Amino acid sequence: MRRRHMHAFPSPCFRAGAREGFRAFLPLSVGLIPWALVTGMSMVGIGMTPLQAMGMNVIVFAGTAQLGTLPLIAAGAPLWLIVATTLALNLRFVIFSAAIAQGFHGHGAGTRWLCGHLLTDGVFAACMVKMLETEDKDWRLGYYLAPSLWSWLLWQVFALVGVLAAGSIPKDWSLEFMATIALLVLLLPMAKLRPMLAAAGAGGATAVLLNGLPLKLGLFAAIFVGIGAGLAVDHRQGKGRAA
Repeated sequence: MRRRHMHAFPSPCFRAGAREGFRAFLPLSVGLIPWALVTGMSMVGIGMTPLQAMGMNVIVFAGTAQLGTLPLIAAGAPLWLIVATTLALNLRFVIFSAAIAQGFHGHGAGTRWLCGHLLTDGVFAACMVKMLETEDKDWRLGYYLAPSLWSWLLWQVFALVGVLAAGSIPKDWSLEFMATIALLVLLLPMAKLRPMLAAAGAGGATAVLLNGLPLKLGLFAAIFVGIGAGLAVDHRQGKGRAA
């Protein structure tokens, strides 16, 4: 019985899901490279040591939040403001988590916590639909973990490249623009999901309307409006499926 338990994981279904998840995510994963490079260079650019930069990269593992808080860290902003900004910039993961949660049904809390830490925009876009359509829990986990771990590895490696090369990459390469395009490539596949489309539409419209507010308060308002719109549509869809 002990030998059978030792060979129960990874199961053939897990491995099959991992292979398919990796193939589905591989084209999207290219967009992580310039984004990670810019993040690595930016962390060093505000005065972080390579050890501090990579420590932040491993613990936070959220490019938008990292780039969004670096100016505050550089300016010596209070800790509560840095934390609040990080939470606001990552609020989209509330929608992502609610939308994909059913895909982890049958797995323990430890597995769900690990998967939550590894959740990224691109993995969510690539994995959500298939995970919710498949009944085998091991296949679903493999389908999610393979691209998630690959995404984590790519992010750490190329952020480290950015950290080490921060002083030698020419500034006229416009990597910031490349990173923005890469992020759009990762986000566009989500537009076919109604909650994501509602969140993008409501948040974008709010950001434009409130663009003149000081301290970028319009952007923060847009984040909350977008999150609310996405959750409302997701809740309505859930009630429709239950009916």
